[in-house]
Amino acid sequence: MEKNCNGNGVHKKWGFSANNEIDSASGITIRGVLNNLMNSRNPEDERPTIPLGHGDPSAFPCFRTTQIAEDAIVDSVRSAKFNGYSPTVGILPARRSIADYLSRDLPYKLSPDDVFLTIGCTQAIEIAMMVFARPGANILLPRPGFPYYEACAGFRNLEYRHFDLLPEKGWEVDLEAVEALADENTVGMVIINPGNPCGSVYTYEHLKKIAETAKKLGILVIADEVYGHLTFASNPFVPMGVFGSIVPVLTLGSISKRWIVPGWRLGWLATSDPNGILKETKVVESIISCLNISGDPATFIQAAIPQIIEKTTDDFFNKVITILRKSAEIIYDQLKDIHCITCPHKPEGSMFVMVKFNSALMEDIKDDMEFCFKLAKEESLIILPGTAVGMKNWLRITFAIEPTSLQDGLLRLKAFCQRHAKK
Repeated sequence: MEKNCNGNGVHKKWGFSANNEIDSASGITIRGVLNNLMNSRNPEDERPTIPLGHGDPSAFPCFRTTQIAEDAIVDSVRSAKFNGYSPTVGILPARRSIADYLSRDLPYKLSPDDVFLTIGCTQAIEIAMMVFARPGANILLPRPGFPYYEACAGFRNLEYRHFDLLPEKGWEVDLEAVEALADENTVGMVIINPGNPCGSVYTYEHLKKIAETAKKLGILVIADEVYGHLTFASNPFVPMGVFGSIVPVLTLGSISKRWIVPGWRLGWLATSDPNGILKETKVVESIISCLNISGDPATFIQAAIPQIIEKTTDDFFNKVITILRKSAEIIYDQLKDIHCITCPHKPEGSMFVMVKFNSALMEDIKDDMEFCFKLAKEESLIILPGTAVGMKNWLRITFAIEPTSLQDGLLRLKAFCQRHAKK
């Protein structure tokens, strides 16, 4: 018993405390690392901070979303028809519209019953990890990758094992490693295409090999395609669902990146599975059960989806791709002049490039974490250390910002590297 602090007697010792596992899980997320980097800036530096560590270009005027999307939201709100709760799987018109949208690139047609709406792609990840987190199960994750998968899996006691992506082969999946890692308790593997953090775009042939490997192992493929269609080189975007007749595919996506509206928090989870294996194994039933105990995307945003998808023109998409292509060229060319950084593969999609950092060329910086924290403090320039995405002494750099800001950021990066280089 403890004495009450206000002198009114004694009380039993408090029986609650924080869940430390949440702190450890959030510590390996990109948001957690970026928040720490932002807090390490020099408050006396009057220059604007240049964010080359994020995946949200919406603040920049050149990346403003289409007015069609804005008008769809306004129309939805003003209709006063979507102020209530939605069905846990999402409203039918939105699911039908997304099913039709995804079916454009598939050799079969999805139905609305194949689509489940989520609060951004992050909730789709959470549900995917929750559905397969049975005792003893494990899942195969890419390295480098998106650490939210590790955080969600770890918090649900789902063991995760890493297979490498190969920089010398355009960040393709090391399929031999996948086969070596898998056992009778492996439930699936995750691929991210177009790639975060690598900026890679997989070919049809490589995706087919992934599907055939997964089938051989008896596991499904979770295809994170949140950057779908954001490609600007020779390889077109091919959805993993094209191979749904070979292996069941759980497709994760959202409007966040292609429409540049990550704050609207509208994503989906789709079963690309024409053979119905996910229904037979009750995975679909489990997805619905998870949604029954989860939050829903805002109903008025769901209601805007048909208008957003059906009316957005190619002009908007082409404008975004043109900016990304130009920015990718800028960053790839200018990084060649920074001796402690090498880029093994020119970015072809998404908004990122992974580069190798050589600490041996630096006077007083031992690794990527120290590099990024000193860079934030000295230059008000934010770059994500590769450690945050599973690769020590690499860096993930975002090029989805205003081209002039990107140029400024690369000049600061070059000056910083020259200042700390071994003489």
